[in-house]
Amino acid sequence: MFKQTAGEKLIDMLIEWGVDHIYGMPGDSINSLIEPLRKAQDKIKFIQVRHEEAGALAAAAYAKLTGKLGVCMAIAGPGAIHLLNGLYDAKLDHAPVLAITGQVESDLIGTDSFQEVNLERMFDDVAVYNQRIMSAEQLPAVVNQAIRTAYAKKGVSVLTIPDDIPRFEVGKEARVTAQFTAKQVVLPMKDDLLNANKILEEAAKPVILAGRGAHGHRDTLLSFAEKIGAPVVLTLPGKGVIPDKHPYCIGGLGLIGTKPSYEAMLEADTLIMIGTSFPFTAFLPEHAKTIHLDIDPAQIGKRYPVDVGLAGDAGATLSWLTDHLATKEDRSFLEKSQDRMKHWLAKLDHQEEDGSVPLKPQRVIHALQEVAADDAVLSVDVGNVTVWMARHFHITHQSFVISSWLATLGCGLPGALAGQIAHPDKQVFAVCGDGGFAMTMADFVTAVKYELPIVVIVLNNHKIAMIKFEQEVMGNIEFGTNLQNPDFARYAEACGGDGYRVERPEQLLPAIQQAVQNRKACIIDVLVDPEEAPMPAKIQFSQAAGYTKHMIKELFEEGKIDLPPL
Repeated sequence: MFKQTAGEKLIDMLIEWGVDHIYGMPGDSINSLIEPLRKAQDKIKFIQVRHEEAGALAAAAYAKLTGKLGVCMAIAGPGAIHLLNGLYDAKLDHAPVLAITGQVESDLIGTDSFQEVNLERMFDDVAVYNQRIMSAEQLPAVVNQAIRTAYAKKGVSVLTIPDDIPRFEVGKEARVTAQFTAKQVVLPMKDDLLNANKILEEAAKPVILAGRGAHGHRDTLLSFAEKIGAPVVLTLPGKGVIPDKHPYCIGGLGLIGTKPSYEAMLEADTLIMIGTSFPFTAFLPEHAKTIHLDIDPAQIGKRYPVDVGLAGDAGATLSWLTDHLATKEDRSFLEKSQDRMKHWLAKLDHQEEDGSVPLKPQRVIHALQEVAADDAVLSVDVGNVTVWMARHFHITHQSFVISSWLATLGCGLPGALAGQIAHPDKQVFAVCGDGGFAMTMADFVTAVKYELPIVVIVLNNHKIAMIKFEQEVMGNIEFGTNLQNPDFARYAEACGGDGYRVERPEQLLPAIQQAVQNRKACIIDVLVDPEEAPMPAKIQFSQAAGYTKHMIKELFEEGKIDLPPL
């Protein structure tokens, strides 16, 4: 009777769980896994990345975009260490990811062998499940438990596999366990629902703050907002929950948000937080009654005091509330917010029409909006580019993926790789700053190699611009933020892709249109104004004072102002 090796069993189990690709780089301590993976390439693809960090970031992005398990693989020691950044991104954004790492052979563990690292200790903080495989017979049950836990807890599972284990045969004594994860729809306690209803019935100026947990419940959320006459504010991870130009949407909140959302929060007497544990509490109302709805009870009231906590599924809970509430007749607060939003959007339109050189970042995002299809995938890097995309790209049905809680530079390109693999027939854009793109740019070659027609738009201002403005708001002169960049368009061509260098407004739209039409991996290198500040929608006095202090300090140091005589 044919017996499988543990390596073959692992690959078969991944296929049975619905995994169709793995990001990684081959190496000595996982070669006994690579061979069975090679033999199964008609069912599960191995996507060779040029850096394990990019592989882990891509796995995290794939999980965020699809809800399916993202899988990455690395050797012991340096390869496993490189995975950490992407795995922490998955942890903080609650994305189900499985990391498979090699390890030195079983009889060498603990001998300070070549590339030996205590991986269980290293991954302990990032993982919801973290185990070393001890035998071939143990492997099947542990693999199932790792994947089930990643799904159930929406987090990272890590399997460390010593190099000899995959070569052993799986004996008949191996435990057989289930290869599925059960799902549930949770409703809050009845008393909590009734208490929430009472607050909502008395609300005169309600505001909804919707986060990632509201995704997939667009119609239900809009029905609820209409019933209570509330404008909807979106967190950054919640962008796309409802269309950005929907009459009930008044944009984001915080330093990347809109003035109408800031003003609505100042005036609100009732706040309904849905699927978010919003960290920037200074932007939330000071004296509003607050209802917090989240599937995870531990998140409710974690950062902000609440009057009623609703621990349950967003869709089911909102449906119950909507069915048990009377329609609010007074729409004056909603209409006031909508009128403010019209003026705000007109202001954004004016910024996007600016034809000056160097190009304004806002104009680049407007051009992207003209070309991007309704179902495009947008992978957005971290930095000033986050601000421009959050404010100026108005999502209809596009997918929007970002490193929201870890906010790690370099996530844009790996996210686009994952987006194109997940959705081969859709337009996929990576929108990056020059600093973020340069961190993972080696994996543009991966897009070329696997014929992934992603379009990377690089906002190139030769600066780590967000940090420059942070330093200046503190009253300091910028330091360590200038970048020496290559010509990214020529780099794209050297890699075998297409490249466009955009320096003037009239070049911008044709470049994006041509890149999409060519269906080939492409970089559009856009030179943008390094002095365009991503100012918050509402500027605090301390920020203005700090920036003024910086300007005076810089002028004095450059000798542009003479000190008054004593």
